[in-house]
Amino acid sequence: EFRVEVEAIGRVRHKNLVRLLGYCAEGAGRMLVYEFVDNGNLEQWLHGDVGPVSPLTWEIRMKIILGTAKGLAYLHEGLEPKVVHRDVKSSNILLDKQWNAKVSDFGLAKLLGSEKSYVTTRVMGTFG
Repeated sequence: EFRVEVEAIGRVRHKNLVRLLGYCAEGAGRMLVYEFVDNGNLEQWLHGDVGPVSPLTWEIRMKIILGTAKGLAYLHEGLEPKVVHRDVKSSNILLDKQWNAKVSDFGLAKLLGSEKSYVTTRVMGTFG
């Protein structure tokens, strides 16, 4: 199951999704290798020590929001099977040198076929 889901996510190509470059599955060990994204994650820039003036202007913030939304929309509507992330939070939004958002960490992602509807009452993701 791990290999099937990783291979499906590995085929995903979108400018607002972090790219999976490879993986290793040996025994019980699992490792995912993703592209490097220069500017860290959004949580660092929102809640970290960035100095007296944040580089995140309103224009950059809107760019990040729009990029995140485009990445999630592609997961939900642009793929088959569809992917539901299930753990969207600021630490899972990576930022490149030009402040483009890249959604990352598909560890809790769920693949959904188009013929299925999906409803859950179980809470997923990270609290907080």
